[in-house]
Amino acid sequence: MPKNKQPVPRKSGPSPEDKEDALTQKLCDLAIDLVEQEDSEAMSAALTQAEGDFRKLIKKCLYQKKDEILYAAIERARYADSGAHLFLRACVEETAETIVVDRPDGPALEVNAFVIPMFVRTGGGLDSGQCFQDQPAFEALTKSFQEAQLESPDAKVVLISHAYHLDEIDSITYSHLNEMVREAFASMSDKKAAPMPAIDRSLGVWPDNVFAPQDQAVELRFLLGFALKRIDDPFYQVPQDEAAADAYFAEREERFQRWTERVAPLVQRCMVTDGRAVEINFLYQDLFHGGKERGIAEYFMLQMMSELNHGMQRHGVAPEKTNATIGAADVRDELLLRVNLYADGTLIATSEKPFVLGRDLDAEVDDTCDALMTLGVKSLAVARKFGADGQAVDVRPYEG
Repeated sequence: MPKNKQPVPRKSGPSPEDKEDALTQKLCDLAIDLVEQEDSEAMSAALTQAEGDFRKLIKKCLYQKKDEILYAAIERARYADSGAHLFLRACVEETAETIVVDRPDGPALEVNAFVIPMFVRTGGGLDSGQCFQDQPAFEALTKSFQEAQLESPDAKVVLISHAYHLDEIDSITYSHLNEMVREAFASMSDKKAAPMPAIDRSLGVWPDNVFAPQDQAVELRFLLGFALKRIDDPFYQVPQDEAAADAYFAEREERFQRWTERVAPLVQRCMVTDGRAVEINFLYQDLFHGGKERGIAEYFMLQMMSELNHGMQRHGVAPEKTNATIGAADVRDELLLRVNLYADGTLIATSEKPFVLGRDLDAEVDDTCDALMTLGVKSLAVARKFGADGQAVDVRPYEG
């Protein structure tokens, strides 16, 4: 044996940061590969395996509470490929808000988290100490989901007795939500009461009430619930035919509208105990992330209209004497929808709201123009974009 042989130094393995970065890039790359092949008639065996790996990685990150990897992968995909960005985000959201549990003795079960955004108008704003103190009203509200056929009569529905503030809803990460769904499933499938720390952790503290007693406050709140059902429940089967599918969703929307009229008094009783007048404007029941996005979009739309209306009042200009220009603006790498309001060529108000990547820009412009016309603005124009100097580019009249 040779003398004085020096030991070979061990190679250091990748650091935890390097492993996380590699996993982030792998999720991004898989999303790009899957999106590029989604239109092919038959998925190759390798691609089928890749899709399985892709979804397993997402579940693994959720179970291990590695939200930073999921958010980083979605953000990285946003710059790499817009289609992959949307696909990856949708897959992460779906996996976080819905779980499927296989059973050896019957069809699989599905449990999902849903929300109903609502705007609550009160004098002086909501008081957290008054919310959900009326237990009979809350129990009737929970039962109403099946009575009004928003959920299957064979499903189990649990509603959280809390009016979630936007800050609370927004602070629920992907892994936190997935843990809440798993807790809800355990609760609904087991007769024994069990602690639910993830759901308890979602009940944060509302921000300080900034409204005076005489103020008419309009606040965005969310009802949050869980539905457990058989995966083959015919109640939830959407028809394959396009016309029949449209009719299916139209009928559901009609049922929801009837439900809002029925439960408004119950929700009012759940919101206040001191007899103040409460006005509830419901949006629509949707899975957690879709409902959250809908509520936030409507919130920013109302905020935009309020800012523009305030600008007109400050300058003493009637809405019909103004003209508006609407277009996309890139502000510090964030895509926004901007509205400039002019009177006699002078800018009197401007407002911006976030634009959700993946939403149709024309639909966003249409919604904004509808809101402006509701304010009384009659002259509307659309810009291809607002440049870095703030000037509108390629302006044309809005044709509706």
